[in-house]
Amino acid sequence: MTSATVRDITRPELPHKLQVEVTASCNLRCRMCIVRYRPTLPRSASMPLADLRRLLEAMPSVRELVLQGIGEPLLAPDLYEMVAFASRRGIFVEFNSNATLLTRRAGERLIDAGLSALHISLDGATKETYEFVRDGARFETVERNITGFMNLRRGRGAERPSVSLVMVLMRHNLHELPDVVRRAAHWDIDEVFTQNLSHDFSDAPPAAYESIAAYVNDQTILAMPAEEVEAVFERARRVATSEGVKLRLPHVEEDGEPPRVDGVPVACDWPWQGAYVTYKGEVMPCCMVMGTDRITLGNAHERPFAEIWTGDEFARFRAGLVNGEPHPVCRGCSMYRGLF
Repeated sequence: MTSATVRDITRPELPHKLQVEVTASCNLRCRMCIVRYRPTLPRSASMPLADLRRLLEAMPSVRELVLQGIGEPLLAPDLYEMVAFASRRGIFVEFNSNATLLTRRAGERLIDAGLSALHISLDGATKETYEFVRDGARFETVERNITGFMNLRRGRGAERPSVSLVMVLMRHNLHELPDVVRRAAHWDIDEVFTQNLSHDFSDAPPAAYESIAAYVNDQTILAMPAEEVEAVFERARRVATSEGVKLRLPHVEEDGEPPRVDGVPVACDWPWQGAYVTYKGEVMPCCMVMGTDRITLGNAHERPFAEIWTGDEFARFRAGLVNGEPHPVCRGCSMYRGLF
């Protein structure tokens, strides 16, 4: 690979996808999330509508917007206005939610605002497992809110938002995957998306990330016997087929062809597709990093996003994914390793 080729693809046109952390505040302390291992942030740790408006008005290329960061989006004060603003611009708008705050009123506002897709995190099919992982949540509340929202959407004849369940697979909850698929079918939800833990934090400063790294190392299903994992996957596949639920399972082995950008193989193509912007305006290459102390490529509140997107720092980051010398933050990433 010549340096000229690297330069040609490391400064792409503005992306069609953007992920924005509308809030860093959360009402739960999930065991696999960095929020659990950091001081609790108030709702004021949120991006105001004006900042999102400026971002999108400067980026007419955006067609997909993920209003999701390390916090719970339903805590963001301007969430509904953000959804409505982006939706009116013809943008596909989606986010993940723990559904603990998905009241009937919240559901009505999301439908009215034009939300395109809602992904609900459900990391267990039983009260005991779910509440252990999603520390601070009550399973009965989540179950009631999901049932209520699906009934609301059905009663209003609304096709949007589409709804899916998202499950982070760990030693502690893997055995409940088939029952999570059954619950999806029971709630008339037609898709379950599962994933591995997103990062092993092998690149991170031990003093700041020791606790979460220890949890990940203990709970990753990648360290489990392959036949044990596959047996659960196969049971889940059978349930999904019989119930008519689309099931996405994660890779458990590093294989397959690398993605390509303009015909050039790259270790990960996320930094060409879009970027992640925190509520403070900090621009990061993706959401998998979980920590601005490890990499920040600029601040969109201080400089135009387009300048950051095509700037030297972002270009160097992309070049590392082309020439086999990635930034250290990539090395422990499940997406980079093909194990997401």
